[in-house]
Amino acid sequence: MNFLELTSTEFFLILAGIALIIGVLLIIIGVIVLISRVLGGDIRKIAEQTATLAQKGIAEEVAGLVGNASTLVESLNGLIKSAAGIGVFLIIIGLLLLAASYGLALQLR
Repeated sequence: MNFLELTSTEFFLILAGIALIIGVLLIIIGVIVLISRVLGGDIRKIAEQTATLAQKGIAEEVAGLVGNASTLVESLNGLIKSAAGIGVFLIIIGLLLLAASYGLALQLR
């Protein structure tokens, strides 16, 4: 089949199929990002150790240590939020592509 000889129905069917495949891939990638980055154990371990470090700094009255530990905890929270935001964004875009694919498929009837 020559690409230039496609009918409009065939073109929209191919476009709907491509949108469907990309949408499913984006949803899968978004879920993987959410699971791997947000639920990652390494970030939790660092946050826990930083919290205990801050508590030791408070007990021993070391102001610089407490300030640096709180900054590190805030940075870790920002890292977790940005990873969750990226994952949710990918899932939303994937769902929009699935909806667009469904809309194109309905137009073909």
